[in-house]
Amino acid sequence: MTTRAEHLGWCKSRALQYVEMGNLSGAWASMISDLRKHPETADHAAISLGNMMLVGGHLNSATEMRKFIEGFN
Repeated sequence: MTTRAEHLGWCKSRALQYVEMGNLSGAWASMISDLRKHPETADHAAISLGNMMLVGGHLNSATEMRKFIEGFN
């Protein structure tokens, strides 16, 4: 099994590929799905925070989404 840090890096990399393609909803869906695949990130607090930010319109640009994804730790 990969470490938490390795898994988190993989999650970010995949999500950022979607951001680069301009698919922000795909980026977020990828991040959530991938985080839930590892026991140490399955309940990451940023999942709930990100969902609230999306609903509130705070992740509507590639810059905002990239900054949020890169800020996961």
